[in-house]
Amino acid sequence: MSARPIIAVLNGPNLNLLGKREPRLYGTATLADIEKSCRRTADDLGFDVDFRQTNHEGALIDSIHDLRESAAGFVVNAAAYTHTSVALHDALATVTAPIVEVHLTNVHAREEFRHRSYVAPVAKAVIAGCGPDGYEFAIRHLAALATDAGTGTAIDTDTKDSSR
Repeated sequence: MSARPIIAVLNGPNLNLLGKREPRLYGTATLADIEKSCRRTADDLGFDVDFRQTNHEGALIDSIHDLRESAAGFVVNAAAYTHTSVALHDALATVTAPIVEVHLTNVHAREEFRHRSYVAPVAKAVIAGCGPDGYEFAIRHLAALATDAGTGTAIDTDTKDSSR
């Protein structure tokens, strides 16, 4: 039996504090709750999940490098690094699999500095303001992109497409 395809779910700084940090803004779900939901959703769709969180920019980039050739898709909540990290953008630009940027809150309804994303230009989609459900939406979208609905076979993601 062949291994199931992997969806990488990468989380940036302070997301380890979900459920405790500003619950009126981010809700009461913990990162562990989100991980369980991601694993359940992916499993239902025939995928495995590699779920990671780090507060360190270099470690997030190392995770991208580790998974860039093996993951069928990426869910990326880079948190504050979304708005500041050219290095993160450059690492994600090396990924050929589709990327979905996720934010728990609607970043466009928040402070002006949150309106700029260095992830969005290399992402196939951006989901913001849906809370933890955004992760499930992203996994479902990646599964749909990775599977040809007509044949049930994986789509070739090796071709670089500027429109991702």
